[in-house]
This record gives sequence, structure tokens and C-alpha cells, in this order.
Amino acid sequence: MAAVSNLLLLLLSLCIYNFFTAYAGDDPTRYTTGSIKTEAICSESKATTSTTSAGATLALHHRHGPCSLDPSKETLTTEETLHSDQLRARNIHRKLSAAMNTAATDAEKLEATVPTTLGTDLQTLQYLINVSIGTPAIAQTVMIDTGSDISWVHCKPCSPCHTQVDSIFDPSQSTTYSPISCSSTACVQLGNDSSAGCSSSKECQYVVNYVDGSNTTGTYSSDTLTLGPNVVSGFQLGCSRVVASDSDDLIAGLIGLGGGVQSLVSQTAAIFGPAFSYCLPGPLSPSGFLTLGVSTTSNSNFTTTKMFRISEIPTFYFVLLRGIRVGGTPVDVSPSVFAAGSVVDSGTIITRLPPTAYAAMSSAFRDGMQDYPRAKPLAILDTCYDFSNLTTVSMPAVELVFDGGAVIDLDYDGIMVFDCLAFAPNEDDSSAGLIGNVQQRTFEVLYDVGRSTMGFRAGAC
Repeated sequence: MAAVSNLLLLLLSLCIYNFFTAYAGDDPTRYTTGSIKTEAICSESKATTSTTSAGATLALHHRHGPCSLDPSKETLTTEETLHSDQLRARNIHRKLSAAMNTAATDAEKLEATVPTTLGTDLQTLQYLINVSIGTPAIAQTVMIDTGSDISWVHCKPCSPCHTQVDSIFDPSQSTTYSPISCSSTACVQLGNDSSAGCSSSKECQYVVNYVDGSNTTGTYSSDTLTLGPNVVSGFQLGCSRVVASDSDDLIAGLIGLGGGVQSLVSQTAAIFGPAFSYCLPGPLSPSGFLTLGVSTTSNSNFTTTKMFRISEIPTFYFVLLRGIRVGGTPVDVSPSVFAAGSVVDSGTIITRLPPTAYAAMSSAFRDGMQDYPRAKPLAILDTCYDFSNLTTVSMPAVELVFDGGAVIDLDYDGIMVFDCLAFAPNEDDSSAGLIGNVQQRTFEVLYDVGRSTMGFRAGAC
């Protein structure tokens, strides 16, 4: 509890000491323009990583994007997507609340980068990468999640088996697969939340429960993980044989990028270093990337802010939002409103703000959108517009201002989703905010864990 209290005092003192003095200026209101497109075409990626050091690059795709590996005519409804996102936001807040109540070195490293895509064609608005598991290597399309630590894939035997675009991984066919024993440190580190006990053969069992009622359970194991040309031996992951879920997604599993000991980042820190970055492409873009091993010292084009962690719940990465500008003008909100911090999360879609901040921000945005007719609210989104028969839309620029002066200027795809303002309020001002993946689109987002720094580089994909 002392560590948590000290962190909150630090956050609050930073707010008071570095009182927000954003430039208001005399310039006219700043606007950004976006195209209203109905069809996306897969084309060569224009994503650019921030470093040139040797390593592998993984493409990152949107699950329903134009370059998704298994195009499908069936997609989630908007209401289903937003409901799922709201459940995720509540789950993060629940974990943070529970934690509050209970409360590096610079050696030369390799780098690995893989492409990323938006997975709309695999029934999700999450982001995907292609990896391979086992020996021989079996390709698997998995989502990435900075809000999770345990990685897992669907495994045989299974009944019924999950429908997915890739072959279901069969551990009996991998010469490097090994179940983890119940007495091992890796099994003990799962803790009460993720441990499902032992099998009759003393193999460690894991479970991951999600707030929507779904879960995955199976044998906690180790096997070879291939990231582009890079091979990681003895990677620990869940071999999932039972999945309780109503989802129709076609993905093979999940790679956890959280700060816990089970995550890909922690397990490969000795190889690539304690840092990673990604660029999440927009819904009409071909792909982005996920890079392990990038650092703030490798590129000066990042705008940076301090990263905060809570030892009681190490999964999440916090930053301190200081203010918001709409049309170039700061909204009238005290920086102390953001004192609870914000979690930067690749798995949350819509950014959540303190209600006081959201009310001021959305009001300023509506003032700049008076030329467009309003549409009825859509689930948690209450600032929506009717863009029928339009090909382009001009709207007030939206900028997020972080502690230390870091500013990210959102483009159209980072402001609007489903023709609505892609922000929503938290239940109260005391809850931590969430920086969702819509606002992160096209930026290279850097998590330099070793230096406790978060960075942003515009126009990376």
C-alpha cells in the first residue's frame, strides 16, 4: 500500500508542480481532414520502423483490415464491439481498484520486428501478428495485448475445436514442446488468479478469465517461438484446450505484451532488452509493425513522457495526461483532473477520460462541428454525426498533452470511429483513464520499460 500511495502522491504532485500551461495562441482554429471511404484495398505497407539495427520485423494487421489473412463477410455489429470494449475497460478498472486496495541496464541487444494488421476480417477490432510455434514451426495468427501477460494458442486435442484461419497447434508433433511441471518456478509465478492446479501427471494448468465471462484453460508449457528470422527457445505459453467464449473470431490465440513476468517482453528481455514498440495501422492501411528491442536512444523523433508502474499490478503501463487541445485551444480542465493517470492499452478500442475532462472536450468538439448534422448516440459514444453523401470531413484538430510537454496530434482515424467521437467518459474522475488503440493508430508507440519512458512517433504506418 505504501508503494501505491507514494505513486499517487507523486502523480498528484507532478500535476500541481508542473501546472498545465499549454499554448493557446492567436491562430485560427486548427482543423484536420479525413476521407469517408467505404472500401479498403490491401497494398504494400508504408510502415517505417524507427531503427535500422539488425533484427526481425513482424507485420501488425488490424483483425478486420484489408490485409487480414482470412477475409470474412461476417463482422461484429458496432454495438457488440462497443459493449465488449466497455467490458474490457471495466475489467481494467476492477483490477486497478483491487491492486489499490491491497496494495535496468544499457547492454547492447538484438532487435526483432514483425508486421501488424487490424483484424476486422477475423471478426475483431484488435491487432494481429503472425508468429510460429514449435518444431517444425507452425504459423499462428495471434492478437497482441499490452493488458495481458500470459500468451496462449489453441491446441489439440480439443472438443469441440476452435474455428480459426491457421492449423490448430498439435504439441505432440513438436519436438521442442514441453509441459511445465507444477513444482517449477514458472508455475508458481502464475499466482492464484491464473493457476488452475495440477493435472494427474503433475503438469501445470493455467486459466485466464475475461470480464465478458469467457476464459481459456489448458496446460502451461514451453516451446520454440519464431518471430520472423528470430527464434526464441523455451518460450512459456498456454496450450489451450478449452475455450469458453461466444466470440466468432478466427484467431489462433494471444501474445501478452504486459509488464508481468509471463509476457513476451519480460521473457525476451535478455535477448532484445526491456523495450518494445508498435505501430497500429488504421482500418484502411495495409499493416504496421511490432518491434522488440527499440529504445528512445535509437531515434530522436520520439516525443516522450514518463512511464509509471504499480508493483501490485505490474501488467499495466501508465502515463500522466496533462490536458487536451481542441482546434488548437486547451479545453478548460485543471490538470489535477487527470491525477489518477492513464493506462496505455493496445486492447482497449475507445479512449476513456475522466467525466469532467470528457464533458469539456466533447463540448468543444461539438462547437467546431456545427456544420454537420448530429446523429443519435451509439452505445457508449454520444457525439455522433450524419456524414451521408460526403467524401471528406473537416473537423477540429484534437491533441493529447502529456506530462513533460509531449503532444500527440491525432489524425482523422484517431478522432472518429463509426462516425462518432472516439472518446467516452469513465464512471468517475477518480478512475484511471485509458488510452485506446484508436488514438494510437499510425503512431509508433514506444514502451521503454528499462528507462520508464513512453514515446510517440507520428506517421510511422
